Amino acid sequence: MAAGAGRVGVSAAARALYAAGMSSTDEPAAGPREPQGSRESLAPASQAEAIVNHAEHSISEDAIVAAARERAVDIGAGAVTPAVGALLCVLAKLTDARAVVEVGTGAGVSGLWLLSGMRDDGVLTTIDVEPEHQRIAKQAFSEAGVGPGRTRLISGRAQEVLTRLADETYDLVFIDADPADQPQFVVEGIRLLREGGAVIVHRAALGGRAGDASANDAEVSAVREAARLIAEDERLTPVLIPLGDGLLAAVRG
Repeated sequence: MAAGAGRVGVSAAARALYAAGMSSTDEPAAGPREPQGSRESLAPASQAEAIVNHAEHSISEDAIVAAARERAVDIGAGAVTPAVGALLCVLAKLTDARAVVEVGTGAGVSGLWLLSGMRDDGVLTTIDVEPEHQRIAKQAFSEAGVGPGRTRLISGRAQEVLTRLADETYDLVFIDADPADQPQFVVEGIRLLREGGAVIVHRAALGGRAGDASANDAEVSAVREAARLIAEDERLTPVLIPLGDGLLAAVRG
């Protein structure tokens, strides 16, 4: 896609989120329906794992996003999975996002997905304490043809930066940071949301530990507290999505 086109090259991949359809191993939909129970069924846990695995592998990324993902690995920045990225694109589209805040720039992978779902005149404000991460992300945005006016990269501690952003002026807030900081970021994120906006928290499941009653370390406690803050806010409608390391999403209004 040409530079300055306003949409990065992952839009086609995002449209494939639910377009995986039948794989080559699926049987045609036509024909007589077999009696219920005539096939062996997976145990519920195995079935859920198979569904998530299918979802995680149903998205393809273009060369620009793939290159950004490789750089993320090289610098140890971490990156959302393709399925999580596609969901971010979908949520940005659903909220008609014009102003988005991202906590945790990484190497720009999630930023590229968010930008692909945002309006052509949308601006992504992305915050990271590591200047090197933002330098690498800036490279990814440039390679994708994202104009400089569409991104605002802020180097600093999100705990301090978020407090300087205006109330109820953002369409979407994406939190992808240290789980220990989730409660504070959730409080600030909710404050920033306009009516109809959404807050999305990555790493909300911690590989299943957040739902393990026997797990009570500081990280798990913080993630549970963030979830409680969202669940008890009557302005929000939340859902926990089993993609990546767990996404907790909530819409205001």
